[in-house]
Amino acid sequence: MAQGLEVALTDLQSSRNNVQHHTEEITVDHLLVRRGQAFNLTLYFRNRGFQPGRDNIIFVVETGPLPDLALGTRAIFSLASHGSPSPWIAWLETNGDTSTEVSLCAPPTAAVGRYLLKIHVDSFQGSVTAYQLGEFILLFNPWCPEDAVYLDSEPQRQEYVMNDYGFIYQGNKNWIRPCPWNYGQFEEKIIDICLQLLDKSLHFQTDPATDCALRGSPVYVSRVVCAMINSNDDNGVLNGNWSENYTDGANPAEWTGSVAILKQWHATGCQPVRYGQCWVFAAVMCTVMRCLGIPTRVITNFDSGHDTDGNLIIDEYYDNTGRILGNKKDTIWNFHVWNECWMARKDLPPGYGGWQVLDATPQETSNGLYCCGPASVRAIKEGEVDLNYDTPFVFSMVNADCMSWLVQGGKEQKLHQDTSSVGNFISTKSIQSDERDDITENYKYEEGSLQERQVFLKALQKLKARRFHGSRRGAELQPSRSTPLSQDSPRSLDVPSLRPSDVVQVSLKFKMLDPPNMGQDISFALLALNMSSQFKDLKVNLSAQSLLHDGNPLPPFWQDVAFITLSPQEAKAYPCKISYSQYSQYLSTDKLIRISALGEEKSSPKKILVNKIVTLSYPSITINVLGAAIVNQPLSIQVIFANPLSEQVEGCVLTVEGSGLFKKQQKILLGVLKPQHRASVILETVPFKSGQRQIQANMRSNKFKDIKGYRNVYVNFAL
Repeated sequence: MAQGLEVALTDLQSSRNNVQHHTEEITVDHLLVRRGQAFNLTLYFRNRGFQPGRDNIIFVVETGPLPDLALGTRAIFSLASHGSPSPWIAWLETNGDTSTEVSLCAPPTAAVGRYLLKIHVDSFQGSVTAYQLGEFILLFNPWCPEDAVYLDSEPQRQEYVMNDYGFIYQGNKNWIRPCPWNYGQFEEKIIDICLQLLDKSLHFQTDPATDCALRGSPVYVSRVVCAMINSNDDNGVLNGNWSENYTDGANPAEWTGSVAILKQWHATGCQPVRYGQCWVFAAVMCTVMRCLGIPTRVITNFDSGHDTDGNLIIDEYYDNTGRILGNKKDTIWNFHVWNECWMARKDLPPGYGGWQVLDATPQETSNGLYCCGPASVRAIKEGEVDLNYDTPFVFSMVNADCMSWLVQGGKEQKLHQDTSSVGNFISTKSIQSDERDDITENYKYEEGSLQERQVFLKALQKLKARRFHGSRRGAELQPSRSTPLSQDSPRSLDVPSLRPSDVVQVSLKFKMLDPPNMGQDISFALLALNMSSQFKDLKVNLSAQSLLHDGNPLPPFWQDVAFITLSPQEAKAYPCKISYSQYSQYLSTDKLIRISALGEEKSSPKKILVNKIVTLSYPSITINVLGAAIVNQPLSIQVIFANPLSEQVEGCVLTVEGSGLFKKQQKILLGVLKPQHRASVILETVPFKSGQRQIQANMRSNKFKDIKGYRNVYVNFAL
């Protein structure tokens, strides 16, 4: 009597498959494959070989706690069967005396996540035996043309999926500095943490079956991840904190990578990590999305608007000393950081796929949760603010107007409207380069151009229409105190025409006299120019105050009054100096100082407002690699650092990390550093991954938190 076919052993060919599926950086010990692409496995039989026509092998794949055929989280398909209702397929590759190699392929729309693989062996005489072959993880596939995240450029795939380090741009529009970051999406346990993050979402907790079924959609997954990076609605990864009080956690400026954050969240039972701000939220989201296979990059927008009432006007208020007032709803962030993720948008009209904005910083709610996006970058540029998701809010971040008001005696006096101050030098890391790419043109047409004005008016009209048909981001649009924009001049206020006597005839601006370095005096000049044919007597109130990067000011610490007399067509410079002793104790972690001047002419009600944001710079850390970097061989790294201040600093801690170079973040307690003291340490490590790598370092103390440095290093295999 013929024997039934018995499976003795299964080889999932993890190492070979993972290389072919671009997941070997994660592991070669467990099977990680991408949808829409075949992977191989070998079945070894105990008693005889597989006989087609006599034996039938049926595969079963399941994901989620409640696998369901109707939802697509369970699939049943036979070897080499045609016309099967299942989108999963399997076919015979080779057939030996006691083993059979088969190929399996998940559909390019399959839900991503952890799968269980089983087979049922149905032999000729009717016996059916079930076997559990093991688990595998299925990821999005930007190499597959049928996948919604397909990206047709290999250099872009290498940068936006495979690169595990990068730069996040900070500072201000006049002083843009790269902050090195270790994304580390392929480090040990990160893939497991990313899948755990999906399972901790409110969507999964409420309806796990439906949530798992929807994980085939990058639009859905990106919204879930976006909400889970912050902790406002759930036990998300990060607590946000903009208070300048971080005593019970880490100052956001101290972080240099995502790996330590995600591992801390996992190790503490998914308790939110303290603390993050916009660039930390965006960096961690980049790690998760790249790990799951969705092409992602980090974007910085300088002078980023936060418009809370949906009128595309950012209102700023000043007192008569030129000091900007806090406690306002609208703000202009010195810089704001978000993500772009690449995906098709079948839920939108044709042409709005590609890069999509996702902003994990908790600012406003979207469908009841603190997340933002995906919003089509092309829709933002074209003013299509009625397209999902959260496009009006993103449009205002890059293209709102700024209205300045003088608050005096309980009254508000309009100073001026700036149509181009919001949304500048929108930046991301270049492809396979350490240079900065300016992508502002992706978000808006050139300021002042006819196209830009038409788009702004279109967006404004759509937002006005929404006041009668719904809400923006969960809250009804509120009317603005500002005058609505006119039909005739879409980028100017509907105000009476200016008479010749009303035209501003005196201009003011600031000029730095020396580079603004931390620990040194700040030297600058106020330049006044009389453009008229008459004498002008000016009284100018000057002030300086520290500024948080989200636009909120701290109390002023320096004030001055200048009296300037100008002859016709004359220019004068009024020199100013703010000493280190004056600003040191008032400086925020962001190291931003806003200097303002509010000028008024004698016997005239007209006011002139000018301000400048100064970012104080530190000397960077120097990193030297001592010798050749070779996989599995010892490597010495020298880190040189200095106290830039003319005073002693305490509690100095140096942190160093780098994916593929260090198994975990290194912390070195340095203690006390004397004034202007320069020192170095030698670290020993053993690189465990080849290719281009980056070392990131940060030094903090009781006086500063983020003196940073980086060094790229190429790791070779041993000969």
